[in-house]
Amino acid sequence: MDYTAARLEMVEKQLKERGITDPRVLDAMRVIPRHEFVPENIRDHAYDDSPLPIGQDQTISQPYIVGVMSQALKLTGGETVLEVGTGSGYQTAILSLLARHIYSLERFAELAEGASDVLERLGCTNVEIYVGDGSQGLADMAPFDAITVAAAAPSIPGTLRSQLQPEGGRLVIPVGDAKEQFLEVITRRGNRWDVQRIGSVRFVPLIGTFGFKGD
Repeated sequence: MDYTAARLEMVEKQLKERGITDPRVLDAMRVIPRHEFVPENIRDHAYDDSPLPIGQDQTISQPYIVGVMSQALKLTGGETVLEVGTGSGYQTAILSLLARHIYSLERFAELAEGASDVLERLGCTNVEIYVGDGSQGLADMAPFDAITVAAAAPSIPGTLRSQLQPEGGRLVIPVGDAKEQFLEVITRRGNRWDVQRIGSVRFVPLIGTFGFKGD
């Protein structure tokens, strides 16, 4: 399979034609090889317009959703970003081209280790991955210019809101339950948080102290 051709077609058909206009996001998604983050037995589907299983009942997000979330962060290159839900590491790799430094949190050690291996192989040197409860964020590294969450929370965790840069920090997070979720963008203005809802989505649940309760 010609992965490069498939990737370029993905950007044209799945992203540009559906409203992803940020040139930096489009360039990053042209560069990062999504197939490297997909299990070998389904790599021929790496550039399909759909999420794919990566183990531990988790998924790599649909390319369009990665584009939407990356664009909503409005990154210009100098930011410190927190990613909640490393998963395969694909979104992490995209973010590594869009911001100065990425901290990423993953609940499953096996996924974190796999993502670290691929990111290192691809030369993503501005990324640090931690294993832990993503709903708690990383207070020691806060404040963050931007936070992105790749799992749905029942409500916006106050822990993550409080870890945003006070003037203009942005949080992109799916909020809802198993039946209905919406992608929300929260912008912090001092002690005020402006919320914008940008679309209906479907994510795995955010398990943790300030998310859904796990087993």
